[in-house]
Amino acid sequence: QVQLVESGGGLVQAGGSLRLSCAASGRTFSRYAMGWFRQAPGKVRQFVAVINRSGISTYYADSVKGRFTASRDNAKNTVYLQMNSLKPEDTAVYYCAADPLARFSIYATEYEYWGQGTQVTVSS
Repeated sequence: QVQLVESGGGLVQAGGSLRLSCAASGRTFSRYAMGWFRQAPGKVRQFVAVINRSGISTYYADSVKGRFTASRDNAKNTVYLQMNSLKPEDTAVYYCAADPLARFSIYATEYEYWGQGTQVTVSS
């Protein structure tokens, strides 16, 4: 069992930056691929980024590529999402998720554990 807790969301003006953190419980964090997803009101949950177990490999949705960076610190059981050049369309609840099978997936259905989410609001 893994518990995930996101933090770092908030209100920011367009063009600004935020760094989200996702702290995981347990001693097997380094075995999991970690994903970031977001969900805006009235919309389906959307893939944002994925990072592999070691942190060497990442993959991003086209909508955030070049602006967002995922990283992880396995010693701290934490994964991060650095978000720069934020746009109003980035407004959503952001979730981190863990895949024990480490599939490096963009599909939410392949993640077993989820955090509670953190709200990011970007004003124009």
